[in-house]
Amino acid sequence: MAVARTALLGLSEVDIRMCAGFPSRTVDIESGQIWTYERAINRGGLSVALPTVGVGAFPGLGGSVNVAPGGYCNAQVRFANGRVVDIAYAGDNDLPRGRNALCTTVVDECVTYARTPHPAVEER
Repeated sequence: MAVARTALLGLSEVDIRMCAGFPSRTVDIESGQIWTYERAINRGGLSVALPTVGVGAFPGLGGSVNVAPGGYCNAQVRFANGRVVDIAYAGDNDLPRGRNALCTTVVDECVTYARTPHPAVEER
């Protein structure tokens, strides 16, 4: 995720649409625009509920375990003069393998796109 914060800097709005598609939302700000890409992730998961059992003077033991519930990512891409100047992530998007890991699906293709030469077009 940190790679995307630097690899995507300077990409044009056309570049971002090519690799990430059209944003879910856009907002105009004084210095440009912010595009938001929203992704809801159903990670499946496992939910186990154990009954509470107490024996005599011993307190009850039990509870529940919830592993890998669903999550979501909002990736915000800020543009100034038609170029990416900042990227931020929000949402329930952390995994054991890393912070903001669920946002990987939003920016992964753009990191690859940024590292690949493309023919020049007028809007770039």
